[in-house]
Amino acid sequence: MRPKAKYAVIYRHRNEYPVSVMCRFFEVSRSEYYDFVHRMGRPEKDAAIAEIIAEQRERSFCTYGYRRMWLVLKKRGIHRNPKTILRIMEKYDLLAEIRRRRKWQQMGQQVHKYKNLLNREFSADRPNSKWVTDISYIHTKQGVLYLSMIRDLYDNSIVAYKTGTEQTVNLVLDTIRLAMRREKKRAAAELQLHSDQGFQYTSQAYFNLTKSYGITPSMSRRGNCYDNAMAENFFSILKTECIYRHKPASICEANEMMIAYNRVRKSK
Repeated sequence: MRPKAKYAVIYRHRNEYPVSVMCRFFEVSRSEYYDFVHRMGRPEKDAAIAEIIAEQRERSFCTYGYRRMWLVLKKRGIHRNPKTILRIMEKYDLLAEIRRRRKWQQMGQQVHKYKNLLNREFSADRPNSKWVTDISYIHTKQGVLYLSMIRDLYDNSIVAYKTGTEQTVNLVLDTIRLAMRREKKRAAAELQLHSDQGFQYTSQAYFNLTKSYGITPSMSRRGNCYDNAMAENFFSILKTECIYRHKPASICEANEMMIAYNRVRKSK
């Protein structure tokens, strides 16, 4: 608990318990507490700008760090040092929610391995020429829901996604089939599909399916999540803006959240 919150609790219960006892319990000094009480009647000098930051924080789904917030304020004619913005955000507990990094792990035996053709060139000059794919997971009270998706690097749109209660090769294959049903006529002659070294992507079934569609597989180097950063980026944003905020209770609810979130993304 922050000192300011402790002072507020002590002040609220000052008529029920001795202040000195509560200060010892919360391990704060009485002089700092009384200084807090003395300042309570004064208007906070950072309150006005904190209110603007809080408003923007809600609009960004708690994803803006102090640098992006500084740019937003600058556009609105509010000129402050970036470090001042950071101090205010820390003071009022308005910092961005930190995205959780996923650890790399390998399951199963590798059958096929592909060159890193993408080589971190995360842009495309035409649609359906460079796709990235990956699997992530959504925790619910009912169990884990796995999410497989394909993203187009031309406009960062989600070409297709599939969900399932098991992390299987078929989950990946079904995602590719759905993507090709939707985009086969518009897909580039040399369509590249980049993935990590998960067992689904090194399987014989993945090799056969990509070959049948004329897709050229590309693969990240072992343990290097930055090679597939655009896929990781989508999952990070999804979880920060949607999953961590609402915490689905069931697999059905998580599926419904995915449908709604994807609908909102398409409408932007």
